[in-house]
Amino acid sequence: MTPAGTLVTTHRIRGPLAKPRASRSLDTAAEAMPVHPARRGRGSLTNASGRFESEVRVAENDGWDLPEDVNPLRTVVTPERAKTIITRNESPDISFDRSINPYRGCEHGCVYCFARPTHAYLGLSPGLDFETRLVSKVNAAALLERELSAPGYQPKTIAIGSNTDPYQPIERTEKIMRDVLGVLSRANHPVGIVTKSALVLRDLDLLVPMAAKGLVKVALSITTLDPGLARKMEPRAGSPERRLDAMRRLSEAGVPTVVMVAPIIPAINDAEIEAILTRAHAMGAREAGYVMLRLPLEVRDLFAEWLMAHYPDKLRHVLSLVRSVRGGKLYDATFGKRMSGAGPYAWMVGRRFEAAAARLGLAKSRMPLRSDLFLRPARQGEQLQLL
Repeated sequence: MTPAGTLVTTHRIRGPLAKPRASRSLDTAAEAMPVHPARRGRGSLTNASGRFESEVRVAENDGWDLPEDVNPLRTVVTPERAKTIITRNESPDISFDRSINPYRGCEHGCVYCFARPTHAYLGLSPGLDFETRLVSKVNAAALLERELSAPGYQPKTIAIGSNTDPYQPIERTEKIMRDVLGVLSRANHPVGIVTKSALVLRDLDLLVPMAAKGLVKVALSITTLDPGLARKMEPRAGSPERRLDAMRRLSEAGVPTVVMVAPIIPAINDAEIEAILTRAHAMGAREAGYVMLRLPLEVRDLFAEWLMAHYPDKLRHVLSLVRSVRGGKLYDATFGKRMSGAGPYAWMVGRRFEAAAARLGLAKSRMPLRSDLFLRPARQGEQLQLL
């Protein structure tokens, strides 16, 4: 159902969609758009076409002002048989060169998620589609076992959760992450996990033995301690208290834990840096990191719409501060700058983070995981050759 006062029209265009609105006009454009009511449990307010589509959906004021309910959107999961599962990267500003994403899209619905634009490659919207039309890589564990068994494979830490959350709600039934973790456990392969979900505790039976061998650590991303703000920004992620409790239980079980203050959003959650680090340290975190808000491609429009709906009085101020750390733009993908930004505001955030981490004894350097225990899985047919 279309929200009250809104008419959605479809326009056919030639070629890929134009780039998102220029950053300097985004403030005005967002203020002029109808304010779409939030759907319960969803972060995005709209479902604009991806940039590769031949049609664009535009919401316009229809002149009516009638109260209408906004229908909830059901999550749809499509199985996919992937061709490969370990993704490689050569980015110089991140600490890993390989990762696994068990799912495409993420039901947590974090409005700021930098992975949203990847849904455009599926012909879907980075908006509501990203959090409701998900893809499950059902053969992930089998592929991983095959790729680890390759004769030339050299083990190094695999990152899981760097793109979409492996413990998002559908993992309760899909169990792709658990199967992947089982393969890594049997192979004594190092893994670093990032999540916003207490569902990670389900896999303590695998994580604890791996931790005892120096093979795993878990980072909990805590964006805010305010449950109201968390519900608006990341509606289906675990509450801040549940994430902190998961950190405590992991730490008590001997699993090394990290707190990620990510992303830091100017004028929204930046005042909480010290408080988040203090609480996380008390729960057992011994490493910490942060990432400045990233707004690539379609995310900038989705985030501006979210600001207009929830914090209209802060919209221009927030976007102005974002531009101040991105060289006057809303995003700068330059290696070395994209994670922390540049300029006076970014410098101030960095120094606050460093001072709080040093005071609490949170390590600057990352704890290395072991790769010398790796046991290459047997390739199909190898067992028969031994008989």
